[in-house]
Amino acid sequence: MLNRPASGTDTGEIVASMRDYESAQKTVSKLIAGEVPARDIAIVGQSVRTVERVTGKLGYAAAARSGAINGVLIGLFLAAILVLGNPEVPIQLFLGFVLIGVAVGMLLSLITYAIVRRRRDFASVTQFAADHYEVTVLSSSLGKARQVLGANKVAPVRPPVNLDEPPRYGERITPGATVPEATPAPEPVPAPEEPVIPPRPADPVAEPVQPEHTPAPDPRPDSDGVQGERA
Repeated sequence: MLNRPASGTDTGEIVASMRDYESAQKTVSKLIAGEVPARDIAIVGQSVRTVERVTGKLGYAAAARSGAINGVLIGLFLAAILVLGNPEVPIQLFLGFVLIGVAVGMLLSLITYAIVRRRRDFASVTQFAADHYEVTVLSSSLGKARQVLGANKVAPVRPPVNLDEPPRYGERITPGATVPEATPAPEPVPAPEEPVIPPRPADPVAEPVQPEHTPAPDPRPDSDGVQGERA
């Protein structure tokens, strides 16, 4: 597929949005069939991320096997050039070029693995993915594009919500869920009035009780008793 270099960052306005890339390709084909200039159309992937899928553990055996497969292609290419140059080449020479290609492929693969095995010991396949794709058209062909799409225009797709990520603005609401209506706050109940207690009459002031006066005993000794002892 031939890709023209982008002349700028302006991709135009969105005319359709879909979740998968195949649907975006079909929309572009429909626009081109409707005589919309191909140079005015672009497919923009939003929230693009890379996905690296691990295919297996990488070792010398796996590296040699992968190199042999690539070497077969190299050998067939060299043999095809030889046959085109000399159609009367014997089959043994043709097979010899294939074996040489296999040996070269295995050798290159083993050398590459020996260099990178300290940093990477597994094989993987990397691909790009996006949450959704937008088909955009420049303003000069916008009217024609909308006319071609007509009622079949795809509505914009809302990007999926990552539930593992904390909400940025307030409480998270699940898409499609009904939002409960806010219940009015109950009116405050007035506090009960305290009963009015009439003032109590003042208690009469009691007179202070005077302690009873007990006569002190006469300290003088009995005169009669003293005189009797002396007699």
